[in-house]
Amino acid sequence: MSKIQKQSRCLNTIFGILLLTLFIGIGNTTKVFAEATAPTPLLSEGQAVDWWFVFKFNSKSFEGCGVRKCLFGGNVTDYGDRYSQQYVYASSNNSKLQKGTGCAGDTLTDPIGATFNQVYNGDYFYVLWNDQFYDNPIKTKGAPWGHSKGMLAWDKNGNGFVMQVSTPSWAGSGSAKHPRQNDGNTLGCIKDDDVEVSQHFFSLKLTKKDLVDVLKAIINARVVTDTSKPQIFNNGGPEDVQALAAKLGKIPETTSVTKVTLSSGVQLISKPSNVQVPTWQLVSAQMNGVPLRAATWWANPYIPSTTASTKIGCWVDGIGTPGAVDIATSGQWNGKVFGLKGGSGLDFNHAKIGVSTDAKSNYSIFGDMNQQGSIDPKTRKCSSSQNGRGGLFYVIQNEDLTKSIAGLIKGSSAPE
Repeated sequence: MSKIQKQSRCLNTIFGILLLTLFIGIGNTTKVFAEATAPTPLLSEGQAVDWWFVFKFNSKSFEGCGVRKCLFGGNVTDYGDRYSQQYVYASSNNSKLQKGTGCAGDTLTDPIGATFNQVYNGDYFYVLWNDQFYDNPIKTKGAPWGHSKGMLAWDKNGNGFVMQVSTPSWAGSGSAKHPRQNDGNTLGCIKDDDVEVSQHFFSLKLTKKDLVDVLKAIINARVVTDTSKPQIFNNGGPEDVQALAAKLGKIPETTSVTKVTLSSGVQLISKPSNVQVPTWQLVSAQMNGVPLRAATWWANPYIPSTTASTKIGCWVDGIGTPGAVDIATSGQWNGKVFGLKGGSGLDFNHAKIGVSTDAKSNYSIFGDMNQQGSIDPKTRKCSSSQNGRGGLFYVIQNEDLTKSIAGLIKGSSAPE
């Protein structure tokens, strides 16, 4: 072999090594980029967090919010003085509640709008569910379907987030490619005035394993969705994720209360419709009888506040023993008092939030379900109202967050 041939072979080898190195580098860069761009909870555009919580005030306590833009479809609806999109929020960056700015859900600088925008104007897989879609895109459903509302979004690897909402009729589409028909798709820009009363929103970052656990939980709760509607269902990603997601909107295979701890340490409780017990007493029982104070849509059929010694006749074996459950009927923020009862009007509440009231557990709870139904079959059948429906509860153990929410819902209580 000549000297020139040897030099040429050497150069070819070096060039091949460089190409291989470059290819590996690009592959790694692509992997990092894909991981970095998985959908995630956002406080504002580009500001990722592990979780956030938003409480939107009712229209009597903090009316209006500024200029509504209807970023995700719909028109500015004239609710008169019957709307509020002012809010307080906390997150994994700062777990003490603070006042937000602008109109919740209608900006890229609030947690709801920023988090929803990345999916609506992105290219992710998603499922939306809501028992009160009002025919757009699917019919409203009652018992035995779950009283649950929210969305899941994930990437090709199964990484993503869940967002729990308490708002009827929002969100009604997860993608600008499939716009909602006959109604708006922006909070505060839809036909149903779900910004009149207080509402809550909670979002949590999920690993692929977490996503599987949440899918199992919402299947168990029998949430209302339709896998044939592209506005609310776009399946993909890992095969096991796709197989689970395809089961949504059908009769679940499991019908028992489940509880799982996600990678973040957040606990997720899933109540199926056939476990016909009062909802917040169930949460207390699942958390080893911890006493709770809860603010929900407290309305007829009323469940009273209960003590640890209150006899709960509507109960089943194997789900634990409840502690005291105190039902909040008013709260406060910066010296302004607001109502926390359920009802139609300016000073009512549709959020479903709670805190532990003992000195050491520091649980904050974000739920789907109202405190309505029955504790005594002699008074009212055990399948009444929320007892006979399914739903989810997310439980975070965080001292600052729990103290902040306890302060928010501090006030009067429903009688025992």
